[in-house]
Amino acid sequence: MQAPFLDASLRHPITLPDGQVYPNTVWLDQVIDHPNFEIGAFSYYNDFEPVDDYAARIAPYLHPGAPERLCIGRFVQIAHGARFITSSADHPKNWFTTYPFAIFNHDVMPLFAEEFATGGDTVIGHDVWIGHGAMILPGVTLGNGVIVGAGAVVTKDAPAFSVVAGNPARVVRQRFPDPVGALLEALAWWDMPPEEIREILPVLASADITALERLVAGRG
Repeated sequence: MQAPFLDASLRHPITLPDGQVYPNTVWLDQVIDHPNFEIGAFSYYNDFEPVDDYAARIAPYLHPGAPERLCIGRFVQIAHGARFITSSADHPKNWFTTYPFAIFNHDVMPLFAEEFATGGDTVIGHDVWIGHGAMILPGVTLGNGVIVGAGAVVTKDAPAFSVVAGNPARVVRQRFPDPVGALLEALAWWDMPPEEIREILPVLASADITALERLVAGRG
């Protein structure tokens, strides 16, 4: 029997040509069970070092019960060393001190409770590629199809289908003209079952705008 195009149930989804399972890459939704994470299917993380706790590896400051969430869409690709610095890592910026005293002595928590509860969610769209060693700072939203360059420090939102790089990261370019981005958003292939994605893969794995237009029109 032929293997499925994509198997969402696997922990390690890559098999090497010699038949060995590649241990460094995981489907994130198969290895993270955390109340503050929301992870779409087929989103993967790759690490060249052993990992005991994938949630702590990619988002080390996000603890169960924290006020913020990390929302990762479907088909997101996260390279080795990428980190999400979520809002719980933040310190008071407008006070006379930035020191988080309440972490070390809970008696003074009432002074810090309101500030600590203000964290915003970090939201990663579908089909986003986050490069090696990139860092996503608190409360950032990355639109669908964003590419984050290796080593980038992303401090603010990035629009769909943009390429961001640098420290602080800035938009280097848009991957496609706006009409093409609109077609991809209308198609929303990331929401399709894997079998349907396999059928349209000749278009997805191309830059044929005419074929994309026909595909979207045919599904409309």
